[in-house]
Amino acid sequence: MARGEKQRGAEAAHSRQRVAVIYNPSKQGVQTLRTTIVRVAELQGFATPIWLETTVEDPGKGMAVEAREAGVDLVIAAGGDGTVRSVAAGLRDSGLPVGIVPLGTGNLFARNLDIPVNDISDAVVLAFSGFARAVDVLAIDLTRPNGDTESHTSLVMSGIGIDAAMISSTNPELKKRVGWLAYVDAGLRALPASKPYRAVYRTDAGRLHHSKVSTILVANLGYLPGNIELIPDAELDDGRLDVAVLQPRNWIGWLFIWRKVAWENRVLSKSDLGRQIIDLTGGKRRREIVYSRGRSVEIEIVEGAEEFEIDGDEFGTIVSARFTVDPAALIVRVPSLD
Repeated sequence: MARGEKQRGAEAAHSRQRVAVIYNPSKQGVQTLRTTIVRVAELQGFATPIWLETTVEDPGKGMAVEAREAGVDLVIAAGGDGTVRSVAAGLRDSGLPVGIVPLGTGNLFARNLDIPVNDISDAVVLAFSGFARAVDVLAIDLTRPNGDTESHTSLVMSGIGIDAAMISSTNPELKKRVGWLAYVDAGLRALPASKPYRAVYRTDAGRLHHSKVSTILVANLGYLPGNIELIPDAELDDGRLDVAVLQPRNWIGWLFIWRKVAWENRVLSKSDLGRQIIDLTGGKRRREIVYSRGRSVEIEIVEGAEEFEIDGDEFGTIVSARFTVDPAALIVRVPSLD
């Protein structure tokens, strides 16, 4: 080959777009992921992918920063919600698109964006060629019982109280076998031992609310597995966060909460007749679950500390937390913009 042809070939290779793949090596399907990404990258005209493994100490944020500094054109996050969240923390406000290939069990963020969760090949193709959608990110500043402060990122939903206790008691092996259904087992074990706690909270620096609660959820989206619509008005790109305060007084209160999220939110609220039924049965007047929304929320535990979780991962105990929304801070490849 002539020197000029070699030079043109080298320049063409250098000008090809580059992709960095940040993946959790502990997840099933990694080998399929590798072969599929290499094949699709070639078909899409990308250069040889850059592979970055997550670690227990760094589940993705540092790798995302490394990818940014390398000047790649696309980042693919392959793993569960924890991997995606950590990668998002490193890409926040960068404008660099991220494609998601779900390899976890819950995959709530991917599910809410209609990203395929059971087909690696389809998810990889979407990561390279999907539409770019700007979604919100929730920034969290929390305080530990010893006074230490930390900053974290959330894409899905965070909770203080029984939901966090449930997640911390989930059997890891059972979760690997049955996925999110393992949380049901943990919930049945955590609920009888749970005790309400007193908290003070306010949204957008508004009126302080003093409540005895079982859990406080701060969400970026509203759907859970099993088509449970926990927070009907939550949207990933509305520039708002949503708060759900669960404050049942007894087991009957928990039944009302279940009816609310599984029946009223999911079914009745979708029609005029259903909304009339909610009014007639006093659904709007019940206080077992209270919703609010805004750009920020501050929460303080009155006495002691409570378990805390972010996007389905346990984060120990805290005494206070402040959540703020960072609108349109992450660009995600999705099937459509509808």
